[in-house]
Amino acid sequence: MKLIDGVKLKKLKVIPDERGRLMEILRCDDEFYQKFGQVYATSVLPGVVKGWHYHKKQIDHFCCAFGMIKVALYDSRKDSPTFGEVNEFFIGIHNPLLIKVPPFVFHGFKSIGTEEALVINIPTEPYDYKKPDEFRVKPHSKDIPYDWSRTDG
Repeated sequence: MKLIDGVKLKKLKVIPDERGRLMEILRCDDEFYQKFGQVYATSVLPGVVKGWHYHKKQIDHFCCAFGMIKVALYDSRKDSPTFGEVNEFFIGIHNPLLIKVPPFVFHGFKSIGTEEALVINIPTEPYDYKKPDEFRVKPHSKDIPYDWSRTDG
């Protein structure tokens, strides 16, 4: 799959022992790290879609710490070499991955397991309650060429 311009992936290192496990997510010495805004966790219930949205300033760095999610990205930037591209990833407990999402790239995710999934995000900007840098489109909008339904077969 051709990655959308500016999207970066990092395979996460999981270190297990008899007490449990540790997973490094984002480090200040990662090649794509820029700055820290805040860290937050959000959950998504089985079958629920959270998306679509994009940011004008903020870069997101997110992973699924518990459960499994399907992540979809759509490049709506007309001046991008990957304009119109869609990327799809399956991340979580079985595939620990950090995804860097640049500004103006629509993104969303859907819990694909039987349990609530927990997503950790480390954006470059703190959330501005008075003027949020968040622009939304309904999850099943025909403006984005992506179908959130499961593919059986």
